[in-house]
Amino acid sequence: MKKLKYNFFTTNELKPQGWLKKQLEIQADGLCGNLDKVWPDVRDSAWIGGTCEGWERVPYWLDGFIPLAYLLENKDMIDRAKKYINAIVESQNEDGWICPCTEKERADYDTWAVLLIAKVLCLYYDCSKDERIIDVVSRCLKQFNSHINRNTLRNWGAARWFEGLIAVNWLYEKTGEEWLIALAKKLRVQGFDWRALFKTYLLEDCIDEWEYYSHVVNIAMMLKSEALWSLFDDIDAEEFADLALEYLDKNHGMAIGHFSGDENISGNSPVQGAELCSIVEIMYSLEYLFAVSGNPKWLDRLEQLAFNSLPAAISPDMWSHQYDQMINQVACFPMSKQPFRTNDNVAHTFGLEPHFGCCTANHGQGFPKFTLSTFMKTEEGIASCALSPSALKTEIDGVGVKCELVTEYPFRNSLKYIIETEKDVDFTFSVRIPSFAKSAIVDGKSVNCGEFAEITKLWKGATEIEVILEFETEIIKRPENMVVVRRGPLFYSIPIKEKWEKVEYTKDGVERKFPYCDYYIYPQSKWNYALASDEFEVEEGAFEAPFNPENPPIAITADMAEVEWDFNNGHCDRLPKSTEPISEIEKVKLIPYGCTNLRMTEIPNLCENGVYM
Repeated sequence: MKKLKYNFFTTNELKPQGWLKKQLEIQADGLCGNLDKVWPDVRDSAWIGGTCEGWERVPYWLDGFIPLAYLLENKDMIDRAKKYINAIVESQNEDGWICPCTEKERADYDTWAVLLIAKVLCLYYDCSKDERIIDVVSRCLKQFNSHINRNTLRNWGAARWFEGLIAVNWLYEKTGEEWLIALAKKLRVQGFDWRALFKTYLLEDCIDEWEYYSHVVNIAMMLKSEALWSLFDDIDAEEFADLALEYLDKNHGMAIGHFSGDENISGNSPVQGAELCSIVEIMYSLEYLFAVSGNPKWLDRLEQLAFNSLPAAISPDMWSHQYDQMINQVACFPMSKQPFRTNDNVAHTFGLEPHFGCCTANHGQGFPKFTLSTFMKTEEGIASCALSPSALKTEIDGVGVKCELVTEYPFRNSLKYIIETEKDVDFTFSVRIPSFAKSAIVDGKSVNCGEFAEITKLWKGATEIEVILEFETEIIKRPENMVVVRRGPLFYSIPIKEKWEKVEYTKDGVERKFPYCDYYIYPQSKWNYALASDEFEVEEGAFEAPFNPENPPIAITADMAEVEWDFNNGHCDRLPKSTEPISEIEKVKLIPYGCTNLRMTEIPNLCENGVYM
């Protein structure tokens, strides 16, 4: 068995600070922090003895709610998490079966839920140190090991077999029991062969029929499959993920570092969608790809998703979310004809449960797990990985060490680390320097971008480390002569003034009522612009909230001209009708993609080599 190159600290050691803490507090006050009060599939779930859904939704919710509660040290939320965990633990069958179904129903029960609840219980142990959990997970996996001898993996369980390796590896590190290695091998044999899928080029085209193997969430999850398997077998941890992402980016890549999927992979059009579940799941995959391989490139992509795709798919108050997010999203009301391939015409609206409720339950894991990737353990000491404000308290060689990152990155370009030790102690402190920085200076010395800058020394008392990153505003080419504007990890969009309409109703016994109602959003300003210059002016705004559309922390002003661009069926066309300017050039403010609800992001470029055409 191999070990992770970078290990996660627990919620007891690591706490969010600054804007990241503010974002987690918004999440706690929003939908994720209150689902157990308002949504029947969590509030009245069969997992706690109720009559509603008893499969993936409670485990999905707990996967974000548990670390959120412990990161914020919110006693009420911790107590509510314990209520669910206690109900699950106390209802576990004597033979170890843990999911809420009868013995007769087990053969037809999709065991994806077993893999999911097992890893959630591991996460809960890491947060709570509840000693019951080791035995609960052990009995659960032993029963599962026996169960799949006669009931082999199928459907979601087969597509997501590798998720079981997380709990298997966790328990093996605790017990060293060899049957766990056999279980890992059994999962590998029975699970879907994702590598074979990519070798056959079946995903080269868009998929118009719903399928397991082209399902965007399955694909987002499977990116970490070979990395996880490499802990059990002598294979390259990154080779398959590199292959898959190169293929996906080429055929289905979106302008902001993700690939499309509404609900199955859908090409590179800016009016196709990306399911919210796929965003949080690819983030989790990238976190594990980095932890296993130690390659910082996975963190570059993680930051792009955390700072762009994730906040854009959730309303600023985090009480509503989209199922599908569009790159060029000029309206969010029911479409008369949707561009989505297998999702309905309201999947892009904001609400409690647009389209399917999986994202309602699952979206909460994004920011808390990202927080757990800010500082990580190495054999030599501590590494600052995903760059966001956080504070760490840990021990190195028995000596208490505190490390805090004070920063407003990615909205600013400076980082300040404050490291304090109780006694003199030797260790290496590593700072990841993003590859999308043009240059970087650590304590006055130039360092390479795309690598870790390492400081190895005897640390005494309090030490401050200053890091300055230089970013350039770039024009990134997209298919069909379109472009997107990027600066550092942030992509920029033309924000569209908006009018929100509250929609309150009850459907299938589920109430939508403010603040957890649905919303339609209507455009109130022009959006049909093309870029008319490669000169940009950066403006730093007041830092009120990280993803605030009214007062964004940073903006870019650019020269733009209107072009003829049609609006049909409730969305803009994929491309403008013409790129001939139909207006004079004007100054237009672009704001970070993650700060927008309605936006234009992928636009024509009327400027070539600095010359307006």
